Amino acid sequence: MRRSKIIVLILLIVSLLTGCYHRPAIKSRASLVQYSEKQLDSIYFSSTHHYTYRYNFLVKSDSLVLYVQQPVEIVNNMNTDSFTVKHHTLLVVSDIHIVPQDSVDSVWIQLGTENARFGWIHESRLLPKVVPDDPISECISTFSDTHLLIFLIIIVIIGFAYLLRTILQKNAKIVHFNDIDSFYPTFLCLIVALAAALYASIQIFVPDVWQDFYYHPTLDPFRVPMLLSFFLILVWAMLIVGLAALDDIRKQLPFGDAILYTFGLAGVCAIDYILFSISTLYFVGYVLLAFYYYFAIRQYLKHDHVKYVCGNCGAELKHKGRCPHCGAIND
Repeated sequence: MRRSKIIVLILLIVSLLTGCYHRPAIKSRASLVQYSEKQLDSIYFSSTHHYTYRYNFLVKSDSLVLYVQQPVEIVNNMNTDSFTVKHHTLLVVSDIHIVPQDSVDSVWIQLGTENARFGWIHESRLLPKVVPDDPISECISTFSDTHLLIFLIIIVIIGFAYLLRTILQKNAKIVHFNDIDSFYPTFLCLIVALAAALYASIQIFVPDVWQDFYYHPTLDPFRVPMLLSFFLILVWAMLIVGLAALDDIRKQLPFGDAILYTFGLAGVCAIDYILFSISTLYFVGYVLLAFYYYFAIRQYLKHDHVKYVCGNCGAELKHKGRCPHCGAIND
C-alpha cells in the first residue's frame, strides 16, 4: 500500500512536469528588421528595467501623486499641477523620458489612468508604491513586505507556541516529534525549507532573474532559467505532497486530532519558510538547512512505522499476529 502511494506520487510529479511543453524558439528574421531609435531605446529599457511601454501596474499604496507637466518643466521648478490616484487604481506606462540633468532620478515614467488622465513620476518613487498587474506578482509583493513579514513572525511564534503546548498536554500527534505513520508531512516540511532557502539564494546570486520573474511571472517551470525552474518545481511539489499528506492525516486520525495535526503541520511549514528565507540571506541558512534535513529524516526513522498489511481486510499492521480490525491471524 505504501509503495503504491509513492509510485502514484512520482507519476503525478512526472506527468506534471512532462505536461508543460516548451516550444523551441523559432528562428526569426531580426537581422532584416529595421528598428527605430525609440524602439531600440524601448528594448534596452525593457532589458534593464524589466518593463516598458504599455506595461500595467496596480497602485498598492494608499495613494500616488502624478504631475501633469513634462519632466523638464518639473526639474526646472516651473509651476506644476498634480493629481492623486488611489489604492488599487490600474495604471499603464504610456511614455518614458530620461532627464540626465535631474539630480534626484533621471528616469521619468508617464502613466495613464483608467479615466484617461496622464501624469509623470520618478521611477524611484513609482516602483515602491505599485505592483505589476498579475496575481503572482501581487503574492510576491505581499510576502516580500518587511512589515508583514515581521507581523507574521510574531503571530506564527505565538500561535505555534500555544498550539505546541496544547498538543503536548493532550499527547496528540505532531510532525517531527509524535508523528503519524506517513512520510508526506515530513516530506512537505523539507520541500518548504528547501524552497525558502532557494528563494533567498536566487535573490542573492541572480537578483535580475528574480526581478524579471516578478515583472513577468509564470507557473511553467520550462519557461524560466534553471534555478527559477527548480524553485517552481518545488512549488508544484508542495501542492501535490500537501494533498497526499492531508489524505493520510484524514485516514489515520479522528477528525479533531486531524484538525489539530494539520494546524501544527501548517505552523511548522510557516516557521520553515520564515527561518530559511531570512537566514539564507546571511548564508547561515545553508548550515541550518543541512542540520534540519538530518534532524527531520532521523526523527521520522525513529518512529515505529507500519510494516505489514492484513491479508484479510487490508488494514495496516505494525506487527504480525492477530489483526485488531477483523481478528484474522497474519503469520
